[in-house]
Amino acid sequence: MNWLKQQVANVAGTQEPIYGPSAIQSVAKQAQTTPYTELQPEDLKWTAMESTCVETQVFYLMADSGHIGMVQVIYSNVAGIHTTCQFNTKIFYPTKNGKPPTPLWCSDALDNQGFDDRKLSFYADGCAVTPNPDATAYTVKSAINESSIVNLTVSRTSPGFQVGANGKSFFGTDPQQPWGTMRHAFWPRCRVEGSIITKEDGAIDFKGRAVFIHALQGMKPHHAAAKWSFADFQSPTYSAIMMEYTTPPSYGSTVVNVGGIVKDGEIIYAGVTNTAEHTESKEDKETEWPEPKAVKFTWRGKTKGGEDVSAELAGSLGERLDKVDVMAKVPGFVKTLVGGLVGTKPYIYQYSPQQNLALKIKIGNEEKVEEGQLFSEATFIC
Repeated sequence: MNWLKQQVANVAGTQEPIYGPSAIQSVAKQAQTTPYTELQPEDLKWTAMESTCVETQVFYLMADSGHIGMVQVIYSNVAGIHTTCQFNTKIFYPTKNGKPPTPLWCSDALDNQGFDDRKLSFYADGCAVTPNPDATAYTVKSAINESSIVNLTVSRTSPGFQVGANGKSFFGTDPQQPWGTMRHAFWPRCRVEGSIITKEDGAIDFKGRAVFIHALQGMKPHHAAAKWSFADFQSPTYSAIMMEYTTPPSYGSTVVNVGGIVKDGEIIYAGVTNTAEHTESKEDKETEWPEPKAVKFTWRGKTKGGEDVSAELAGSLGERLDKVDVMAKVPGFVKTLVGGLVGTKPYIYQYSPQQNLALKIKIGNEEKVEEGQLFSEATFIC
């Protein structure tokens, strides 16, 4: 009966019943015996489910010029009835006079999408996201919107990882037959080369650092998570990544956190014993969400060799880069997936502090402090 109720909620977009925390099998359980696994090419395959899902490959870019960017392919399926794909580009411009300029945002529906035989490459009319032969770099090209013509190559400089054996959390009252999944796979430290050509500014050189994330939500987004916190920190030596979500009350408001710290050629730590905290917030009167003003991210665990690792990144977020009304920005597939559920009002708050924050990291008995750039998102859904 629970399975039937969940399927009705999936199709109708209605709120799910209260199953309780036992109905989510968090990836933290896998991490007890396998903290993380290094990604292999087969771990980067598109799943392209034929049931309700949102799957995405997203590249976060930090250019040496001070620009911050994002390019993203989204594959979404509604109840196995309708599949759509979208290509998104966003550019945040360097802050002027203490105020972040209005970012460039382009979101375009894709036609005639498909995959190669290995399901590692994505193609559509005017768009392609393809790995090199050994899957250590991706080329992202898009000419579907003349306001943002994309030609980028993102190459990893450290191993990628997924937490646990396969990176997945499972949703469902029967662990043997889950009705939903959540998975994240990371390349936390990458080199990016290439440009995005815009109408206003011509070619913007995005040479710098990047993060690549392949994510799958094998259920309706607002059924899997009520809120999210994301951190992408890049410094000369270290890259620190964190993705945390809190389930709706249907699954006991369970917190799942995956993340890690790497440097060139090496994963220092990856696992689930991390925290994301909004240490200061203020109610956004328009949305009534608690907009974060200051944050603290922590990572704790062990190296592959068994040394203790602890790290902390904390400070003020400064001026917000953008506030995204998700329902307004990508109305097609999101409105269909959310299905008009009363009380669902997804907003994304995006930040990159103008004053660089410092990562405090201790490995064994050695402590270091290094400044770098943070890009952070706080998402509230329901």
